[in-house]
Amino acid sequence: MRLRFHQDLHRGLANDEFVLHFQPQYDLRSGQAVGLEALLRWKRGGGDPLPPADFVPALEDTGLIVEVGRWVLAAACMRARQLHDRGAAVRVAVNVSPIQFAAGGLVDAVLAALAESGLAPGFLELEMTERTMMRDTRAVNEALCALKDAGVRLTIDDFGTGYASLGYLSRFRVDALKIDKSFIRTIAARPRASIADAIVDVGHRLGLEVVAEGVENEAQLVLLRERGCDFAQGFLLGRPLPEWSSAMLALSRSADTHW
Repeated sequence: MRLRFHQDLHRGLANDEFVLHFQPQYDLRSGQAVGLEALLRWKRGGGDPLPPADFVPALEDTGLIVEVGRWVLAAACMRARQLHDRGAAVRVAVNVSPIQFAAGGLVDAVLAALAESGLAPGFLELEMTERTMMRDTRAVNEALCALKDAGVRLTIDDFGTGYASLGYLSRFRVDALKIDKSFIRTIAARPRASIADAIVDVGHRLGLEVVAEGVENEAQLVLLRERGCDFAQGFLLGRPLPEWSSAMLALSRSADTHW
């Protein structure tokens, strides 16, 4: 069964079965759409799109994540540049696997995607987990420094679920922390003190912006705004949708009634 699944992954890459969906991200102060997160989906055998949790671990096991990751970077940058050409200067966020760092060549892949698309580096955001940062701090830090020198924006994803100390956090040249959705679910249950509050405070004290993912109801949104969180995304604000539909939805909702 596992062999068959891996064979299907190789076939899926050859047959262009991988696609990108995009979820909008909003500035909690202005309500303006500021970015789109590119989310990988797999139409296995032409069927309904599968979410990343169903196949990304296998991509990492086989090493295919490196090749698929290059495609994601290229496609996401191209879509963002096309939006810019239409007057919508939003950034695009791409998730990066620890395997991509370990394999080497990530910096070259990023620079190639930017060069081919013509997207300005400041409009590309790479999201990585604490686990990625701690895997090999020297190699990762060198790659992150090269990316920062190129002008790319860097964000730590799922923050609070890993084990990076504040000392390590201060060593890396990142721009933002992304609060894991598990902490957003509980923010309304303990409105006076929550892990989400602590992450916002720590992020701001370190000079970083803070993003909340998984915002699903008005109570969460209100509390995040009150706590000074900078950006948010989630089903309340916009579900991941294919290609242009989500991008244009994000732009059309810049004056949404949630604000």
